[in-house]
Amino acid sequence: MKAAANQPARVLIADDQGDVLEALRLLLKGEDCQVETARSPAGVLQALQQGAFDLLLIDLNYTRDTTSGQEGLDLLARLQGIDPGLPVVVMTAWGSVDLAVEAMRRGARDFVQKPWENARLLAILRTQIELSRALRRTQRLEAENLLLRDGEAPDDLLAASPSMQPVLQLIARVGPSDANVLITGENGTGKSLVARALHARSERAGRPLVTVNAGGLSEGVFESELFGHVKGAFTDAKSDRVGRFELADGGALFLDEIANVSAVMQAKLLRVLETGEFESVGSSRTKRVSARVLSASNADLPAEVTAGRFRQDLLFRLNTVEIPVPPLRQRREDIPLLARHFLDRHARRYRKAMSGFEESAVRALLDHPWPGNVRELDHAIERAVLMGDGLLVRSVDLGLRASADGRALLEEMSLEEVETFLIKKALQRFGGNVSQAATALGLSRSALYRRLQRYGL
Repeated sequence: MKAAANQPARVLIADDQGDVLEALRLLLKGEDCQVETARSPAGVLQALQQGAFDLLLIDLNYTRDTTSGQEGLDLLARLQGIDPGLPVVVMTAWGSVDLAVEAMRRGARDFVQKPWENARLLAILRTQIELSRALRRTQRLEAENLLLRDGEAPDDLLAASPSMQPVLQLIARVGPSDANVLITGENGTGKSLVARALHARSERAGRPLVTVNAGGLSEGVFESELFGHVKGAFTDAKSDRVGRFELADGGALFLDEIANVSAVMQAKLLRVLETGEFESVGSSRTKRVSARVLSASNADLPAEVTAGRFRQDLLFRLNTVEIPVPPLRQRREDIPLLARHFLDRHARRYRKAMSGFEESAVRALLDHPWPGNVRELDHAIERAVLMGDGLLVRSVDLGLRASADGRALLEEMSLEEVETFLIKKALQRFGGNVSQAATALGLSRSALYRRLQRYGL
């Protein structure tokens, strides 16, 4: 359990029984934790005045009585006033559903009943420390103005993972310029959010960001959408229409799925990018606009150029700067952060009192391959809010029983299926190198070969 790349997690444990404190200290000894203890609510508050902690594990009963948990509940309320983001896990020997619900209502992240199961307790603490790290890293980035929120950019652009830092840095550097930007990445990674963040950073932010889905329009409709038309230009042109380029004058135009633009329209698009000039459909009058062009694609555009399906000169005009957005599977540190954001949003939307995730739900989120990326995560959390009937999201509420290729979650697999899954993942991680995969799996090279043959891999 590390709170930062080179620092152990700081954990404060509060209980009035010395043997309990010693047992927990020994349990966390192998977890690379820096453990401090307190024997009363006053001791907890004093420890917090002397330093910061990544997690608090507190008893609910101290000296006042032995069953109500009121001392611990009062302490929880005070902790919320000191640091609402500090994760607190509560424990008591007198557990009840009502007490657990009240502890969660007052800000506890999870609930453990004594005597605890070591494996479950450690899993809860690891999860809460991971969530805390993600939240604090996000807050740090906000302070550095790299994470764009609070009206500057879409609040869905949350990122604390290392793989997203180059994206945030490019937004900060390129956003204020007028440079055309090509945003690349798989479907659902949030390319449109990056475009909105770029626009929010620019001097054109007070002007509109106009969006066109280039992949959903036929050639004739696309030209009219981009450049407008005059009355009588074609059968259904019953009045003049202003095109998207003209609407974006002084602002920015976002062309999504740019790889799907036809060859004819690519030539017309190139002209307006080079000169700022165009004619509406059916008109001979040339118009001039000043619009920054942001575009996005999930295709390999250099490969499309090689295949003759995309103009190289147009690509040069579009990608003065390219921003590749990584898929969600490469930024797993962001999953808890994004999941919490989507949960808060959908809980408000559907008026549901849901405040967090069960441990099994967090594990399911982290284990899922997310072929649909952030968009799929958003939909999964929305489903969970609709299906859930408690304070916490359960793994079953998420509906992640299988991935896009039909692979079941680990807990639903047979032993043979688990072995096959782990072998495939190891081979993928090491680029097919059997020796490295065998070492990572704790197998000899010959043992891994036998399994490859047995499972037809």
